[in-house]
Amino acid sequence: MARRTIEVDDEVFAFLQQHCEPLIDTPNDVLRRLLLSGDSEEPPEKPAPTRPRLLRRPGALLPLINANVVAPGDVLRHEQPRRRMVHEATITPRGWLKLADGRSFSTPSRALAEQTGTTINGWIYVHVPSGKPLYVLRRQVEHG
Repeated sequence: MARRTIEVDDEVFAFLQQHCEPLIDTPNDVLRRLLLSGDSEEPPEKPAPTRPRLLRRPGALLPLINANVVAPGDVLRHEQPRRRMVHEATITPRGWLKLADGRSFSTPSRALAEQTGTTINGWIYVHVPSGKPLYVLRRQVEHG
């Protein structure tokens, strides 16, 4: 199979990174999955090479789930009153944070940074059921 080189800008590359399985997918794998996932009328001549899928690594909130401090499906919220914005994420069974647009992140800081557009400590998300910030819940688990 012939290999071609293409250039993509930073925004396209960031999109590819959001849709890849780290340390498994190449940019070509992501494009193939997004662009050729059964939309064509004819199957490709050769099936795409498959790689063993690794289990998704646990997210940063899994220790809080295991300690019964938070639960899958719980909502986290961060409010920016001056900007009149409210950001929410839902905790997944593996301790990840899922945003309303379907993207998932393994750490609160990465999820909140994507929502606010700036580097930010995501442990300030408030766990809606308890009303406590994540950093308080994390400290509670770490110190028993």
